[in-house]
Amino acid sequence: MLVLAVAAAPGCVAAAAAGAGGALYVTSRGAASLVQGQPSDVAPKVTAAFSEFQIQQTGSSTDNGGDKQEFKGTKGDLDVTVSLERKSPTTTNVEVTARKNLAEWDKDFAKQVLQRIVSSS
Repeated sequence: MLVLAVAAAPGCVAAAAAGAGGALYVTSRGAASLVQGQPSDVAPKVTAAFSEFQIQQTGSSTDNGGDKQEFKGTKGDLDVTVSLERKSPTTTNVEVTARKNLAEWDKDFAKQVLQRIVSSS
């Protein structure tokens, strides 16, 4: 049995539902979770979630030999970003944000996108 302990960083609220890959938690700007697999394993799940939620992908980047990946897109007035960062040989931290403007974030939408990514992990 795998036990995950997720420490809430300042500004994070540990609010959440258990997901297939781990606990989902709400951050100050979106939602995050630790999931099984490397960023390269999780990336196709991000593009599938973008398709399902009709998020138009506008860009992506890869750093540190693939250990960090970022996907950007838009849906209506939202700028959606999914960041993947390898945390161990078997886990990746996934963070989703959905920004309306400089001061407003749609945490509910970010959580829905994250739940889709986690549920397929």
